[in-house]
Amino acid sequence: MTSSIHADTGIQPAGSPPIGSRTGRLDGVDLARALAVLGMFVSHTGPALILSGLGRKAGAPATFLEAVSDGHASVLFATLAGVSLALLTGGSRPHDGVARRTDRARIAVRAAILFVLGMALAQISTEVIVILSFYALYFVLALPLLHVRPRVLAVLAAAWAVAGPVVSFFMRREVEGSEGTGGGAPTFRDLTSSSDAGSGLLRLLLDGTYPVMTWMPFVLAGLAVGRLDLRSTAIRRRLFAAGVAFAVVGSGGSWLALHVFGGVEALRPKLDFMRPVAAGLAMDPLELMAVSNLGTVPTDTPANLLLDGPHSGTPFEIVGSVGCALAVLALCLLVGDRFRTLLAPLTAVGALSLTAYAAQVVALRFLPSEEAMAAHPWMPLLGFVLGAVAFCGLWRRFLGRGPLERLMHWASTWASAALARGAPGQAGHSRPADAAGRG
Repeated sequence: MTSSIHADTGIQPAGSPPIGSRTGRLDGVDLARALAVLGMFVSHTGPALILSGLGRKAGAPATFLEAVSDGHASVLFATLAGVSLALLTGGSRPHDGVARRTDRARIAVRAAILFVLGMALAQISTEVIVILSFYALYFVLALPLLHVRPRVLAVLAAAWAVAGPVVSFFMRREVEGSEGTGGGAPTFRDLTSSSDAGSGLLRLLLDGTYPVMTWMPFVLAGLAVGRLDLRSTAIRRRLFAAGVAFAVVGSGGSWLALHVFGGVEALRPKLDFMRPVAAGLAMDPLELMAVSNLGTVPTDTPANLLLDGPHSGTPFEIVGSVGCALAVLALCLLVGDRFRTLLAPLTAVGALSLTAYAAQVVALRFLPSEEAMAAHPWMPLLGFVLGAVAFCGLWRRFLGRGPLERLMHWASTWASAALARGAPGQAGHSRPADAAGRG
């Protein structure tokens, strides 16, 4: 999961006060991205995960952190990916003409790099379902929508959030029957035969852990938000209020559908079947069902679409998770300006989130066994958090962009400049890289 793959912040209008840092970045976007990175660390190295692998219960703080991060960190990344696409292409003043074509070239190159990097990391990862290849496809699908107005983008995101999971459910039922889906991400193994390539494409579009069919609403919502004036305090407050409202609608709507309008009764046979397993885990069967998905719900009954658990890909989960992401972004925008110096080491993690993400995937291969980590279950998480803050803070202070961020910026800027030079009548009119927000 990452999204600093991308832009930074968009262009500050001429004559406006320098709310962002001297580099033109919106510190709040980097802060939100940093929280997503830390949430990712909790999901992959948290004490609740380590102890659950040995059948042991974690304490209240560890359980709370796991509940807050599970599913929400990746959704926050995806939403911020949309925000970053908007900021890269002009923010509240979208580029047009040659500049828009240059933006598309930069984004397409970034998507290509992300796709290859994502498959490479997925090939070596045993602990993380890598999201980067999915991100690449999100970027490509967003290219025709870069000029669309925020209101239209918001409507499209809402419609997709409701219709996408339903369409996905019935398409998967046709493809897979009533079996549950296993999630996952594409790897280089998917290129070894036509059947494997078809399975990889199916994971990207329909039944992977972050499939386009149910994850594009996050990107579209972020793209709509990124077209607003995020330097405006009023916009930030409205964004927070809207986020809270969506979170309530998603969670509350699922509860009503399950407990008032008969959803639990429709799920009763499954709940009864799962009851012995749930009892062994000291969980309610409905709770176990809600947290047992890897991107989509099984297709045995449409009542599964009434759940709102993490990685379930239902309308209620999408709406509620978008709300949480928007509320977190709004708070980070408000706090990021007020405490810029204090939070600088943390925002550096957000600015180098692609590097942090890739490093984490590699580092997880070298962790000791769960039995060894269970003796001090908080140590892996603390090590990842402190290591990321220290490394990213020092790197950004003295060297600027992170290693992978430099690669993304250089490759996309070179490609866009080459395109501009090759366009008839456009020689010498390519837009400087900084004019689009540093990426």
